[in-house]
Amino acid sequence: MELLTLFIIMLVILCAGLAVQWPTVRRQSLPTYPQRAPFLGGGLPDTHAWNRYHVRYYPMTLLLIAFEMEMMFMYPWAVVFVEKGMMAMMEMGMFLAILSVGIVYAWREGVFRWQ
Repeated sequence: MELLTLFIIMLVILCAGLAVQWPTVRRQSLPTYPQRAPFLGGGLPDTHAWNRYHVRYYPMTLLLIAFEMEMMFMYPWAVVFVEKGMMAMMEMGMFLAILSVGIVYAWREGVFRWQ
C-alpha cells in the first residue's frame, strides 16, 4: 500500500512538471519583437538603461527620503498625541524644527535651483 501511495505521488509530481513545461515545448517559434516590447513602460527608451543621472538629483532625493521618514514618525505620534498632550506637541515641534533647519540649509546650498 505504501508503494502504491509513493507511485501516485511521483505520478502527480511528474504530471505537474510536464504541465508547467508543456507551453514551452509546444511553442514553435521565438516571440517577435512586438510581443517582447514593453507595453506598460510607455514605449522605447531614448537612452541606454545604464546611463547615469546628474549628481544634482541626489540631494533632492535625500531630502525627499528625509521627509518621507518624517511622515513615518508622525503617524505613531498622532496616535499617542491624545495620551501625551502638550509634551507630545513639544516633541513634534522640536522634531519639525530640526527638519526645518535641514530645509533652510538645503535652500541656501541651492538644492532647489534647477539650471
